[in-house]
Amino acid sequence: MFSFVFYLSSLVTGLLFGLGLAISGMTDPGQVLDFLDLAGNWNPGLLFVLGAAVGVTVIAFRWILRRMQPLFSDHFNLPTLTALDSNLVVGSIIFGIGWGISGYCPGPAIASLASPSWETWIFLPAMLVGALLHRSLRAGKVKKD
Repeated sequence: MFSFVFYLSSLVTGLLFGLGLAISGMTDPGQVLDFLDLAGNWNPGLLFVLGAAVGVTVIAFRWILRRMQPLFSDHFNLPTLTALDSNLVVGSIIFGIGWGISGYCPGPAIASLASPSWETWIFLPAMLVGALLHRSLRAGKVKKD
């Protein structure tokens, strides 16, 4: 029963997140590219999306962490790394370049499957290939160490 509630809550949360992305326009690469184009046709509307997300997180995160455990899990899964390393910096640069070229971020790209365009069908497989390539390169590095 516990796992059913966990998966159901994950489904509802994912649907809510995807709906928010779609309503806010984050699934439209054109709108995202306009937001990133500070010197051209800049559209500041996505600042409100970011502001709302950060505002909810600032308010809710500390309240949630006061609990002994999450509602549908036996422990919190929080990041333990606090230092910047080359993997984070290089990955951030690659992510930013990809986002700037395509206008897609992984979450909104997946949410775009609800009303896909040809760009979605190119971006998502390319994103998966990149993730698998990273996984295989990392596995090779771990085996060498």
